[in-house]
Amino acid sequence: MFAKFSLGQVVYHRDMNYRGVIIDVDPMFLGDGETALRAVREDEPLERPWYHVLGDGKEHVTYVSENSLSADQSGEPVVHPSLMLFFKTYEGDHYVPRRVAN
Repeated sequence: MFAKFSLGQVVYHRDMNYRGVIIDVDPMFLGDGETALRAVREDEPLERPWYHVLGDGKEHVTYVSENSLSADQSGEPVVHPSLMLFFKTYEGDHYVPRRVAN
């Protein structure tokens, strides 16, 4: 299965009403603990891609199903204290990763 979103892409979490940027992609659900219980409870698709997202104006990383995301259309950058650990620059609609993933 192919991921709909890519590293550095700015996305919008439809259910939780926040913007963020993708920092990693899992081909399927690889979480555990409370995240796994929540995913099963909310009937999230475990076999579809899941994303690690730096939330705009937040200080933590979220783990989000592809089903809950859409591409952000605002063109605005994301504000997060860890942003520059993952990305070099913002180029108008996406961030340029510091390194390419395997």
